[in-house]
Amino acid sequence: MAVRVSKSEFKAKALEYFRRVEASGEPLVITDHGRPSLELRKITEDQRDPFEILKGTLLHYDRPLDPVDDEEWEALK
Repeated sequence: MAVRVSKSEFKAKALEYFRRVEASGEPLVITDHGRPSLELRKITEDQRDPFEILKGTLLHYDRPLDPVDDEEWEALK
């Protein structure tokens, strides 16, 4: 579970919290009047080749050389 701190506490000890999140990898939730407002977390970079990540995600495409029509895009429906 992520640690929660208020904005005023975070402001006073920001560098300490940065170091803690960087070292532990656990996220920090910053609250505003008790409600979660922001989340501070460590960035993890995926070192794999983007083509390896996408490999096998396209199962079948009948007409790979035909242009894509606007009506075929599900997101536009």
